[in-house]
Amino acid sequence: MPSPSVEDYIKAIYKAHAENGSVATQELAERLRVSAPAVSKMMRKLSALKLLTHAPYQGVKLTRAGEKLALEILRHTRLLDLHPVPAMGFS
Repeated sequence: MPSPSVEDYIKAIYKAHAENGSVATQELAERLRVSAPAVSKMMRKLSALKLLTHAPYQGVKLTRAGEKLALEILRHTRLLDLHPVPAMGFS
């Protein structure tokens, strides 16, 4: 499983792409409340992992593997949000 920071970036890219169609580095920096150089560093890492493609001045886009990972992360997050509540006797 990827690190929490990788998961955060993947989720942010997936959600931003769904909302806007393209994802700029600066937008990711604002969403994740990190510096633009930190985003650039992570983009290089995610690109090396073949989870996204990055074109200067065009933003980033998840690859099929990146989209699959994003959906898996979101599914797990939703399950964690929903499952413990009834299991623990909470409404």
